[in-house]
Amino acid sequence: MTEALEYKVFRQVGNVDIREYPTILLAKVIGLPDEYAFRILFKFITGSNKAHKELAMTTPVISTGPTYERIAMTTPVISDRRSFSFVMPSEYSLSTVPEPLDERVRVEEVRGRKLAVLRFGGRTYEDAVKRRETELMATLASNGITVKGDPFLMRYNGPFTPGLLRRNEVAVEVEV
Repeated sequence: MTEALEYKVFRQVGNVDIREYPTILLAKVIGLPDEYAFRILFKFITGSNKAHKELAMTTPVISTGPTYERIAMTTPVISDRRSFSFVMPSEYSLSTVPEPLDERVRVEEVRGRKLAVLRFGGRTYEDAVKRRETELMATLASNGITVKGDPFLMRYNGPFTPGLLRRNEVAVEVEV
């Protein structure tokens, strides 16, 4: 079973959850299209690291930037402005996660934070994601919630999951 990133929902504003997330580790590739970054990160978790150790796939996968749906996905994926990240299994810390062999892979810690999250199904084509980001930001603005940074995309399903059964989320850090 795939480990999923845990969180607590502590407030709802319309269709938006305000969630509290713990500190996590991300393996991240910056500046490459999702399909290339995915392959690099997949090699890292399947043993292309100094320990030659396989790491479990977790969800979501996180990505940011102008292109979203171009790859066969596993979950989760996390995005930021042209970055693509895998959440590392919770058993690892910065001192215990295997060191990547590929210099394009960076492992970084993201401190616990509060995120506003809007869930949606379907494929993550750029126009669909932009519509959801606009909806998320408008909901937050109309409720006086201050955002920190830019929205990003989190994907939870593998490549063969039918579009309407896919779980996707757009999120942004908030001050609450």
